[in-house]
Amino acid sequence: MDVGSREQGAPDRRCRADRARQAADVIRRQVVGRAFPDGVLPDELVLAAEFGVSRNALREALDLLREEGLIDRVPGVGTVVVGEKYPHGLDRLMGLAEVLHEHGEVTNDIRAAGPIRPPSSVARRLRLADGEHVVYVERLRRLNGLPLSLDLTYLAMDVGLPLLDEDLRHRDIFSLIEQTSGRRLGTAAVTLEAVNADLHASTVLEVPRGAALLVVERLSHFADGRPVDLEFIRLRGDRLTMSTVLNRVGSVAAGSGA
Repeated sequence: MDVGSREQGAPDRRCRADRARQAADVIRRQVVGRAFPDGVLPDELVLAAEFGVSRNALREALDLLREEGLIDRVPGVGTVVVGEKYPHGLDRLMGLAEVLHEHGEVTNDIRAAGPIRPPSSVARRLRLADGEHVVYVERLRRLNGLPLSLDLTYLAMDVGLPLLDEDLRHRDIFSLIEQTSGRRLGTAAVTLEAVNADLHASTVLEVPRGAALLVVERLSHFADGRPVDLEFIRLRGDRLTMSTVLNRVGSVAAGSGA
């Protein structure tokens, strides 16, 4: 029996919720990628046929995306895109305003800025001596006035102090570091995880408590390898999508990995 025959003959025993989730994943990517120029999704019957699911399963998929705030049903029009996510690449070391310049103006509410004595773990990450201070900057970052991220930044003193006299409200810290130090940033170690918004974060970012946030921990270095900027960034999961390109380098033992 060939593959086509097996595919036609094999029963699909997945429940409707599984089929709905599968369709929702693909449609979500289409919405984020602006695959619907007029902002209106195809008719439900067309989408159901495309994914090979029942109309009820397709409606469950659309309900999932409606709960995420991406789409809504408009009488007389159909299912339309009402939410927008912005792409944030992980393959280049760039500030938020550099990344999102095509989508509008990024501004920063400066919640705190000045020297502090850092936790010992932060000092070690920045390779600082015991008792050495850092410059701490806390910013609520907005895109076109809407809250996007809460950034907590620790900077080595010689790098951070000159920034306190600069326009932190309208400039990325990365560009200011390079401008004031005369040195180029080189690499960054990045960790990304998902968390639920606590009471403080939900209030600042204007999301419900427990809403999904993306937390990025980023340690940035000068080109010579010196660590100078440690950041903990809470990003609204409903407004940003993270992406990168991965290369498979070298040989991989048979049977290993996914």
